Amino acid sequence: MKQQRPPRLSWWQRRWQHWLDARHPPGDQHTLSQRSIYILPTRAGWFLGLTLLILLVASINFQLNLGYLVTFWLLAAAAASVGVAHRNLHGLQIQLGALSPVFAGQALDIPIQLKNSKKRARYAVAIRFLEQKDNKSFVLNDVTTSQNTALSFTPRTRGWQPLPKVLLQSLYPLGVFRLWSYWQPHSRILAYPQPETPCPPLPSAHNPAAPPTSAAAPQSGQGQHDSVRPYQRGDRLRDIVWKKSAQTLASGSGDLVVRSYHPQSGHLLSLDTEATGLHEREAQLSRLTSWVLQAHEKNHRWELRLPSGTHIATDSGPLHMQRCLQALALEP
Repeated sequence: MKQQRPPRLSWWQRRWQHWLDARHPPGDQHTLSQRSIYILPTRAGWFLGLTLLILLVASINFQLNLGYLVTFWLLAAAAASVGVAHRNLHGLQIQLGALSPVFAGQALDIPIQLKNSKKRARYAVAIRFLEQKDNKSFVLNDVTTSQNTALSFTPRTRGWQPLPKVLLQSLYPLGVFRLWSYWQPHSRILAYPQPETPCPPLPSAHNPAAPPTSAAAPQSGQGQHDSVRPYQRGDRLRDIVWKKSAQTLASGSGDLVVRSYHPQSGHLLSLDTEATGLHEREAQLSRLTSWVLQAHEKNHRWELRLPSGTHIATDSGPLHMQRCLQALALEP
């Protein structure tokens, strides 16, 4: 997948972006203050202003006391809604949750927590990424004390990907004024290369010292297990030893136990760029990524060699898979 260049901005767009970045520095936690909240009438607000102007002119021409009453009563209600709307956003805290790696082109829910330190509730707080122009992408939240929400984000390329700027807005209470603010998260997401689909067959296994009786050994992907070990992220659920896990949980250690597989002796895989048979860099990394996932699923032992000279020694398991995927994501 080729790296896409960001669109070029005009002079006034660059000035506007520089001004926003200065007022909203990046951070994984942000509090909406008076300096960072903006307000403008909505379309309904402009129509309300035009209507009030017509009512005022008509009341002056025809000397309608009731017209004056209606005009100034509606004007007072609209003016009072500005203060209510500002109090609805002022002091609201927004915090980014824990991020996990994802494959390029795969949607990920970005966890976000809205915190309210005041006794009053916050109503109709809508958030979305600024680059999403569709109003349907807004996520509405009513915040009493704390509210967990999420925004969908899809990294298009591999490597460390910054999160887009977040837009927060509210039309509460009357919908005639729009109050909004911006937030730029500081953390980035690590995007692995997009795996090639369908996954091509793995390269031939290197098994020079296999004993003659290896034909009677279990099939690839099964292996032998004669011990147990603590559960690690990425282990399969079917490998959990539930009886021993119940004993460890009852003892207070709080760790699940899984079977410790020992792959067949001498069964090794060498995953390198030349084995892919491809010439384009991103296509090579995509195929290597699919091979790493397939080798881990079948409990193989493998080594990884990348064009930059990076070499990851032969190993297996979830941690080895994560090391390989990270190296593929950060390959220059």
